[in-house]
Amino acid sequence: MKLLQTFHYLVLGAVLLVSSAMAQADWELDSKNSTINFVSIKNNSVAEDHSFPSLEGYIGAAGNAQVTINLESVQTMIDVRNERMREMLFETVKFPLATVSAQVEPGVLAMAAEGGVVTVELPVTLSLHGQEKVLNAQLVIVAISENRLRVLSASPLLVNAADFDLAAGVAALQKVAGLQAISTAVPVTLQLQFVKVP
Repeated sequence: MKLLQTFHYLVLGAVLLVSSAMAQADWELDSKNSTINFVSIKNNSVAEDHSFPSLEGYIGAAGNAQVTINLESVQTMIDVRNERMREMLFETVKFPLATVSAQVEPGVLAMAAEGGVVTVELPVTLSLHGQEKVLNAQLVIVAISENRLRVLSASPLLVNAADFDLAAGVAALQKVAGLQAISTAVPVTLQLQFVKVP
């Protein structure tokens, strides 16, 4: 079974595209109740949880699904670290957004919407920092009300910095922070809610 298979003008254009797609959406992302989290590991033993709270997304009538991540919103709970990640790692002036897209089988969503709990493994396309890669995601989809779905990662998605031309940024963060090491393989988890479009 398969499911859900980066200022200024760029951001505006992306928002307009998302808005246009959402006009044909069956399900709209509830951004207030959704987040994408990732864990950084420094000095080989210290893990810290970070998030992207600013998201837009939809699941279209044809099963096309997309979540757009505002990388400017990265939240590490330390202001200077947020700034360094925006400027040195993600380079948000050039790459303000990332997207996760996939194709949904409508039958899977229907099964979940009817009260089922569906676990699926499917390919998702991550577009980040000018690069694109297909990753395998294991997701749990469950209805939390008649018109609301929750999509959770059953296991973390592993994102390798080198695949998205981010290794130099990681090295720059390591140097400016005076760390011995920062892991370049990052586990990412999803906690998303979608609301049925009337």
